[in-house]
Amino acid sequence: MPFTFKELELPGLFLVEPKVFGDERGYFKEIFKASDFRKAGIREAFVQDNLSYSKRGVLRGLHFQHEPQAQGKLVTCLKGRIFDVAVDLRRGSPTFKKWVALELSEENHRLLYIPAGFAHGFQVLSEEALVAYKCTAEYAPELDAGIIWNDPELAIPWPIPEPILSPKDAALPPLAEARVNFVYGEGA
Repeated sequence: MPFTFKELELPGLFLVEPKVFGDERGYFKEIFKASDFRKAGIREAFVQDNLSYSKRGVLRGLHFQHEPQAQGKLVTCLKGRIFDVAVDLRRGSPTFKKWVALELSEENHRLLYIPAGFAHGFQVLSEEALVAYKCTAEYAPELDAGIIWNDPELAIPWPIPEPILSPKDAALPPLAEARVNFVYGEGA
C-alpha cells in the first residue's frame, strides 16, 4: 500500500501520507487510490476536483456545504505551505466544536481527509501556494455555508494574524449564529 493512514483526534479525520519514490530526476507519488482508501475505511466516492492558487496570508474558510450535498474533502498542498484546519460540526459528536490544524506542504507530501460534517479552511504560509482537493459532492452554491475564521468560541491560532480574506469569507457568521445541522453518525 503506497499510503499510511492515521486517524486523528477527531473521529473520521485522517492524515494520509503517500509513499514518495524519489531519485535524481525528481519524485513520483500516488495521491489517491480508491482501493487503498477503502481498506483504510474511507469509502466515499470523489466526484469533483478543485485547485486553488493563493498568495501569502490568504485565508480561505472556514467552509462547509449543507446536506444533501455535504462534502468530504481530500486536501493536499502541491506548491508552498499551508496551515490547514478542520472543525467538527457534527452535533452529538464527542469532539463537536473541536478542531485540528496541520501544516501541509510540497515538502511533507501530506494529505488530509476531512469527512462531511466538518468545516475546512487554510491559510497560506509561503509566498504562494497551490492547493488541490477532491470532494465527495459537487459544489452547490445554494448549500454553501461557513463560519468566520476568527470565531472566539473556536479560538484557532492562525499563524498570520491579519489575513487576506474574500468579502464572502469576511462576512461569515460565528458558529453560534451559523445553521449547522450535521448529526454525528449520519453521513460520516
